Amino acid sequence: MELRQLEYFVAVAEERHFTRAAERMMVSQSGLSASVRALERELGAPLFVRTTRSVELTGAGRALLVEATRTLSGARAAKEAVAAVQGLLRGSLSVGVEQCVTVDVGGLLARFRSQHPDVEVRLRQAGSVVLVDDIAAGRLDLAFVTLPGPPPEGVRLLPFRQEPMVLLCHPGHRLTRAETVGWDDLPDETFVDFHPDWGARRLTDRAFAAGGTQRRVALEVYDVHTLIELVHHDLGIAVVPQPIARKPEAATLCALPLTGAEDPVWEVSIALPAGDRPGPAAHELLSYLDR
Repeated sequence: MELRQLEYFVAVAEERHFTRAAERMMVSQSGLSASVRALERELGAPLFVRTTRSVELTGAGRALLVEATRTLSGARAAKEAVAAVQGLLRGSLSVGVEQCVTVDVGGLLARFRSQHPDVEVRLRQAGSVVLVDDIAAGRLDLAFVTLPGPPPEGVRLLPFRQEPMVLLCHPGHRLTRAETVGWDDLPDETFVDFHPDWGARRLTDRAFAAGGTQRRVALEVYDVHTLIELVHHDLGIAVVPQPIARKPEAATLCALPLTGAEDPVWEVSIALPAGDRPGPAAHELLSYLDR
Protein backbone atom coordinates (compact mmCIF):
# COMPACT_ATOMS: atom_id res chain seq x y z
CA MET A 1 0.00 0.00 0.00
CA GLU A 2 1.44 3.35 -1.04
CA LEU A 3 0.68 6.83 0.20
CA ARG A 4 -0.23 7.86 -3.33
CA GLN A 5 -2.93 5.17 -3.43
CA LEU A 6 -4.38 6.52 -0.21
CA GLU A 7 -4.30 10.07 -1.60
CA TYR A 8 -6.24 8.96 -4.67
CA PHE A 9 -8.72 7.04 -2.52
CA VAL A 10 -9.34 10.04 -0.21
CA ALA A 11 -9.82 12.32 -3.22
CA VAL A 12 -12.49 10.03 -4.69
CA ALA A 13 -14.14 9.64 -1.28
CA GLU A 14 -14.36 13.40 -0.78
CA GLU A 15 -15.33 14.30 -4.35
CA ARG A 16 -17.73 11.36 -4.77
CA HIS A 17 -16.64 11.38 -8.40
CA PHE A 18 -13.67 9.78 -10.20
CA THR A 19 -13.33 12.50 -12.86
CA ARG A 20 -13.32 15.35 -10.34
CA ALA A 21 -10.89 13.43 -8.12
CA ALA A 22 -8.53 12.92 -11.07
CA GLU A 23 -8.70 16.62 -11.93
CA ARG A 24 -8.00 17.50 -8.30
CA MET A 25 -4.98 15.18 -8.19
CA MET A 26 -3.86 16.26 -11.68
CA VAL A 27 -3.67 12.69 -13.02
CA SER A 28 -5.52 10.80 -15.72
CA GLN A 29 -8.82 9.23 -14.71
CA SER A 30 -7.66 5.82 -15.95
CA GLY A 31 -4.54 6.01 -13.80
CA LEU A 32 -6.48 7.03 -10.72
CA SER A 33 -9.10 4.31 -11.28
CA ALA A 34 -6.38 1.68 -11.73
CA SER A 35 -4.73 2.76 -8.47
CA VAL A 36 -8.02 2.49 -6.56
CA ARG A 37 -8.74 -0.97 -8.05
CA ALA A 38 -5.26 -2.12 -7.03
CA LEU A 39 -5.93 -0.91 -3.50
CA GLU A 40 -9.22 -2.79 -3.41
CA ARG A 41 -7.48 -5.98 -4.57
CA GLU A 42 -4.82 -5.62 -1.90
CA LEU A 43 -7.41 -5.08 0.83
CA GLY A 44 -9.72 -7.76 -0.52
CA ALA A 45 -12.81 -5.57 -0.32
CA PRO A 46 -14.65 -3.06 -2.55
CA LEU A 47 -14.23 0.50 -1.32
CA PHE A 48 -16.86 2.21 -3.50
CA VAL A 49 -20.27 1.47 -4.93
CA ARG A 50 -20.09 2.86 -8.46
CA THR A 51 -23.17 3.87 -10.45
CA THR A 52 -23.58 5.94 -13.58
CA ARG A 53 -24.46 8.99 -11.48
CA SER A 54 -22.61 8.71 -8.19
CA VAL A 55 -19.82 7.08 -6.22
CA GLU A 56 -20.55 6.09 -2.63
CA LEU A 57 -18.33 4.54 0.03
CA THR A 58 -18.92 0.98 1.17
CA GLY A 59 -18.62 0.03 4.83
CA ALA A 60 -15.01 -0.95 4.19
CA GLY A 61 -14.45 2.36 2.40
CA ARG A 62 -15.80 4.35 5.34
CA ALA A 63 -13.52 2.49 7.72
CA LEU A 64 -10.51 3.05 5.49
CA LEU A 65 -11.26 6.76 5.03
CA VAL A 66 -10.76 7.45 8.73
CA GLU A 67 -7.41 5.68 8.87
CA ALA A 68 -6.24 6.91 5.46
CA THR A 69 -6.85 10.52 6.48
CA ARG A 70 -4.87 10.01 9.68
CA THR A 71 -2.07 8.23 7.85
CA LEU A 72 -1.70 10.99 5.26
CA SER A 73 -1.80 13.61 8.00
CA GLY A 74 0.94 11.77 9.89
CA ALA A 75 3.09 11.42 6.77
CA ARG A 76 2.73 15.13 6.06
CA ALA A 77 3.64 15.98 9.66
CA ALA A 78 6.74 13.77 9.44
CA LYS A 79 7.97 15.60 6.33
CA GLU A 80 7.30 18.97 7.90
CA ALA A 81 9.12 17.99 11.12
CA VAL A 82 12.25 17.06 9.16
CA ALA A 83 12.05 20.31 7.20
CA ALA A 84 11.71 22.26 10.46
CA VAL A 85 14.90 20.66 11.83
CA GLN A 86 16.65 21.85 8.68
CA GLY A 87 15.40 25.38 9.26
CA LEU A 88 12.79 25.18 6.50
CA LEU A 89 9.05 25.58 6.74
CA ARG A 90 7.25 23.81 3.93
CA GLY A 91 4.21 21.65 3.32
CA SER A 92 0.70 22.85 4.10
CA LEU A 93 -1.31 24.51 6.83
CA SER A 94 -5.05 23.76 7.08
CA VAL A 95 -7.04 26.12 9.30
CA GLY A 96 -10.73 26.08 10.20
CA VAL A 97 -12.86 28.92 11.55
CA GLU A 98 -16.45 29.46 12.58
CA GLN A 99 -17.86 32.71 11.26
CA CYS A 100 -17.60 35.77 13.49
CA VAL A 101 -15.05 34.47 16.00
CA THR A 102 -13.14 37.38 17.50
CA VAL A 103 -9.92 36.54 15.68
CA ASP A 104 -8.50 38.31 12.64
CA VAL A 105 -7.92 35.07 10.76
CA GLY A 106 -7.36 36.87 7.45
CA GLY A 107 -4.64 39.01 8.99
CA LEU A 108 -2.99 35.99 10.62
CA LEU A 109 -2.91 34.01 7.39
CA ALA A 110 -1.67 36.97 5.37
CA ARG A 111 1.23 37.49 7.78
CA PHE A 112 2.01 33.78 7.79
CA ARG A 113 2.00 33.49 4.00
CA SER A 114 4.19 36.57 3.57
CA GLN A 115 6.83 35.03 5.84
CA HIS A 116 6.46 31.42 4.67
CA PRO A 117 5.59 31.45 0.96
CA ASP A 118 6.56 27.78 0.54
CA VAL A 119 3.71 26.64 2.79
CA GLU A 120 0.35 26.06 1.11
CA VAL A 121 -2.35 27.70 3.25
CA ARG A 122 -5.89 26.30 3.24
CA LEU A 123 -8.93 27.70 5.05
CA ARG A 124 -12.31 26.11 5.78
CA GLN A 125 -15.28 27.96 7.27
CA ALA A 126 -17.93 25.79 8.96
CA GLY A 127 -19.74 25.26 12.24
CA SER A 128 -17.64 24.37 15.26
CA VAL A 129 -19.06 20.84 15.49
CA VAL A 130 -17.91 20.10 11.94
CA LEU A 131 -14.51 21.72 12.51
CA VAL A 132 -13.63 19.71 15.62
CA ASP A 133 -14.55 16.52 13.73
CA ASP A 134 -12.08 17.61 11.04
CA ILE A 135 -9.42 18.16 13.70
CA ALA A 136 -9.99 14.69 15.17
CA ALA A 137 -9.81 13.11 11.70
CA GLY A 138 -6.60 14.95 10.78
CA ARG A 139 -8.20 17.06 8.03
CA LEU A 140 -7.32 20.33 9.81
CA ASP A 141 -4.21 21.37 11.71
CA LEU A 142 -6.02 23.85 13.96
CA ALA A 143 -9.36 25.62 14.13
CA PHE A 144 -10.89 28.61 15.88
CA VAL A 145 -14.14 27.35 17.40
CA THR A 146 -16.82 28.13 19.97
CA LEU A 147 -17.77 24.82 21.54
CA PRO A 148 -19.56 24.66 24.90
CA GLY A 149 -18.81 21.66 27.05
CA PRO A 150 -15.91 19.21 26.84
CA PRO A 151 -14.23 18.59 23.48
CA PRO A 152 -14.78 15.30 21.63
CA GLU A 153 -12.24 12.50 21.77
CA GLY A 154 -9.08 13.33 19.85
CA VAL A 155 -9.37 17.10 20.30
CA ARG A 156 -8.04 19.54 22.88
CA LEU A 157 -9.17 23.13 23.30
CA LEU A 158 -7.02 26.11 24.25
CA PRO A 159 -9.20 28.93 25.66
CA PHE A 160 -8.63 32.17 23.74
CA ARG A 161 -11.28 34.86 24.36
CA GLN A 162 -14.63 35.27 26.08
CA GLU A 163 -17.66 37.43 25.33
CA PRO A 164 -21.16 37.65 26.86
CA MET A 165 -24.32 36.70 24.98
CA VAL A 166 -26.89 39.46 24.36
CA LEU A 167 -30.44 39.68 23.06
CA LEU A 168 -30.71 41.25 19.60
CA CYS A 169 -34.10 42.62 18.57
CA HIS A 170 -35.87 45.19 16.40
CA PRO A 171 -36.04 48.66 18.03
CA GLY A 172 -39.85 48.48 17.96
CA HIS A 173 -39.98 45.17 19.82
CA ARG A 174 -41.82 45.13 23.15
CA LEU A 175 -38.72 43.93 25.05
CA THR A 176 -36.81 47.14 24.32
CA ARG A 177 -39.10 48.92 26.81
CA ALA A 178 -38.21 46.56 29.67
CA GLU A 179 -35.68 47.62 32.31
CA THR A 180 -34.18 44.13 32.37
CA VAL A 181 -34.68 41.03 30.26
CA GLY A 182 -34.36 37.54 31.74
CA TRP A 183 -34.39 34.16 30.08
CA ASP A 184 -37.84 33.46 31.51
CA ASP A 185 -39.20 36.51 29.60
CA LEU A 186 -38.58 34.82 26.24
CA PRO A 187 -40.57 31.57 25.92
CA ASP A 188 -43.36 33.04 23.77
CA GLU A 189 -41.02 34.76 21.33
CA THR A 190 -40.08 33.70 17.80
CA PHE A 191 -36.33 33.18 17.43
CA VAL A 192 -33.81 33.52 14.66
CA ASP A 193 -30.78 31.33 15.31
CA PHE A 194 -27.86 29.56 13.72
CA HIS A 195 -27.68 25.94 12.60
CA PRO A 196 -27.05 23.51 15.51
CA ASP A 197 -23.49 22.97 14.21
CA TRP A 198 -22.63 26.47 15.44
CA GLY A 199 -21.22 26.87 18.93
CA ALA A 200 -23.38 29.92 19.67
CA ARG A 201 -26.55 27.92 18.93
CA ARG A 202 -25.47 25.09 21.21
CA LEU A 203 -24.62 27.56 23.95
CA THR A 204 -28.05 29.21 23.72
CA ASP A 205 -29.85 25.85 23.64
CA ARG A 206 -28.00 24.78 26.80
CA ALA A 207 -28.92 28.04 28.56
CA PHE A 208 -32.63 27.64 27.81
CA ALA A 209 -32.54 23.96 28.80
CA ALA A 210 -30.79 24.80 32.09
CA GLY A 211 -33.54 27.28 32.93
CA GLY A 212 -36.31 24.90 31.92
CA THR A 213 -37.54 27.40 29.32
CA GLN A 214 -38.94 26.28 25.98
CA ARG A 215 -38.40 28.36 22.85
CA ARG A 216 -39.32 28.22 19.16
CA VAL A 217 -36.56 28.63 16.57
CA ALA A 218 -38.59 29.36 13.44
CA LEU A 219 -35.80 30.82 11.32
CA GLU A 220 -32.54 28.89 11.12
CA VAL A 221 -29.59 30.38 9.22
CA TYR A 222 -26.00 29.59 8.29
CA ASP A 223 -24.51 33.10 8.34
CA VAL A 224 -24.40 36.20 10.52
CA HIS A 225 -25.60 38.68 7.91
CA THR A 226 -28.82 36.78 7.20
CA LEU A 227 -29.55 36.57 10.92
CA ILE A 228 -29.12 40.34 11.31
CA GLU A 229 -31.30 40.98 8.27
CA LEU A 230 -34.14 38.81 9.59
CA VAL A 231 -34.04 40.56 12.98
CA HIS A 232 -33.96 43.91 11.17
CA HIS A 233 -37.27 42.97 9.49
CA ASP A 234 -38.71 42.09 12.93
CA LEU A 235 -39.21 38.45 11.97
CA GLY A 236 -37.78 37.27 15.27
CA ILE A 237 -35.31 37.97 18.06
CA ALA A 238 -31.89 36.37 18.50
CA VAL A 239 -29.49 35.54 21.31
CA VAL A 240 -26.03 36.20 19.90
CA PRO A 241 -22.43 36.75 21.03
CA GLN A 242 -21.78 40.42 21.71
CA PRO A 243 -19.36 40.83 18.74
CA ILE A 244 -22.29 40.19 16.37
CA ALA A 245 -24.27 42.99 18.00
CA ARG A 246 -21.29 45.33 17.45
CA LYS A 247 -21.27 44.80 13.68
CA PRO A 248 -22.11 47.89 11.59
CA GLU A 249 -25.01 46.02 9.98
CA ALA A 250 -26.60 45.67 13.45
CA ALA A 251 -26.21 49.34 14.38
CA THR A 252 -29.96 50.07 14.08
CA LEU A 253 -30.94 47.06 16.22
CA CYS A 254 -31.20 46.91 20.01
CA ALA A 255 -28.74 44.75 21.94
CA LEU A 256 -30.02 44.02 25.45
CA PRO A 257 -28.12 42.30 28.27
CA LEU A 258 -29.67 39.11 29.60
CA THR A 259 -29.98 38.50 33.32
CA GLY A 260 -30.29 35.24 35.18
CA ALA A 261 -28.33 32.39 36.68
CA GLU A 262 -28.07 30.69 33.30
CA ASP A 263 -26.08 33.52 31.66
CA PRO A 264 -23.78 31.75 29.22
CA VAL A 265 -20.33 32.93 28.16
CA TRP A 266 -19.31 32.65 24.52
CA GLU A 267 -15.75 31.36 24.52
CA VAL A 268 -13.50 31.23 21.48
CA SER A 269 -11.01 28.37 21.67
CA ILE A 270 -8.22 27.00 19.51
CA ALA A 271 -8.91 23.37 18.64
CA LEU A 272 -5.86 21.12 18.17
CA PRO A 273 -5.32 17.36 17.89
CA ALA A 274 -5.18 15.82 21.36
CA GLY A 275 -1.86 14.56 22.61
CA ASP A 276 0.17 15.89 19.71
CA ARG A 277 2.42 18.91 19.62
CA PRO A 278 1.26 21.21 16.82
CA GLY A 279 3.12 20.74 13.56
CA PRO A 280 5.77 23.34 12.64
CA ALA A 281 3.39 25.42 10.50
CA ALA A 282 0.58 25.37 13.09
CA HIS A 283 3.08 26.16 15.86
CA GLU A 284 4.33 29.15 13.89
CA LEU A 285 0.81 30.48 13.33
CA LEU A 286 0.00 30.12 17.03
CA SER A 287 3.06 32.19 17.89
CA TYR A 288 1.40 35.18 16.15
CA LEU A 289 -1.56 35.16 18.52
CA ASP A 290 -1.66 37.55 21.44
CA ARG A 291 -3.52 35.55 24.07
